[in-house]
Amino acid sequence: MKTEALWYVGDGRVERRAGEVPLPTQDQVLVRALYSGVSRGTERLILQGRVPLSEHARMRCPFQEGAFPFPVKYGYALVGAIEGGSRAGEHIFALYPHQQLATLPSLSAHVLPAGLPPRRAVLTANMETALNVLWDAEVPRGSNVLIIGAGVLGLLTAAVVKSVPDVKVTVVDVATTRASISAKMGAAFATPANAPRDQDIVIHTSATEAGLRLALTCAGNEAKIVEASWFGDKQISLPLGEAFHARRLKLISSQVGQVAPSHRVEWSYARRLQAAMALLQNDLFDALLETEVAFADAPALLPEILDDSRPRLMTVLRY
Repeated sequence: MKTEALWYVGDGRVERRAGEVPLPTQDQVLVRALYSGVSRGTERLILQGRVPLSEHARMRCPFQEGAFPFPVKYGYALVGAIEGGSRAGEHIFALYPHQQLATLPSLSAHVLPAGLPPRRAVLTANMETALNVLWDAEVPRGSNVLIIGAGVLGLLTAAVVKSVPDVKVTVVDVATTRASISAKMGAAFATPANAPRDQDIVIHTSATEAGLRLALTCAGNEAKIVEASWFGDKQISLPLGEAFHARRLKLISSQVGQVAPSHRVEWSYARRLQAAMALLQNDLFDALLETEVAFADAPALLPEILDDSRPRLMTVLRY
């Protein structure tokens, strides 16, 4: 069967390419895409050819075709409907690239829980990351938590951190337009100039050197700083002299490719993904779905949407 998929084919260039998918076997399903989510941070780096050589293998997504830097078929937030077979009509989420029609293993087609609209379900992978950040941060009850970066990941992380009793969450961003969305997530808002100091936990999601430096400044004595963004091939410098050691700061990374150590024994990847979908059963998260683009128009529009100078929340491709 014929299909089309998005391919990153050169620095700043996206194409729709024709392909074929096989008829499903007994252990597979045929999925017709309804929506897919564009992961702004990761896919911007891929569009710009900025995946470091050392990370080419680790950065492969499930069902990826091609190889870094180009050409590569990438993406991991596909929502669609199963066609044919005993599961016909089920709405599912899959860690699959942007593609109109796909044949994939039945176990990779995760059924949406009742009450989760297919369009909002494109946030599943981002919510899974936010949940892992919460586990890596090990937020104690009553903590003061600062989140630097009010993008999709930062705002979702604010929402899940608020599930910890008695925490005070503040989101920091240069864009004051994010204040109202931060409030919907249950968080206070601050600009970098008035970000609160002496925080128990600081979570950095902005993927900027300035943001990570601010995290060090705002952390309290013996605080934990969780780096949840990814810089790709960007080189940064940090003031790890000064008072970094005297204040006994802890700087750790959080990455969704492994379940956080605190939950790894009891939680599988599938269980974490199901938990992420369950958390999205709240219409407040629709505020993060900022831009919708027809799949046919994606090659022309994505380079501008993913431009560094035009910060956006989630872009949804409509099939």
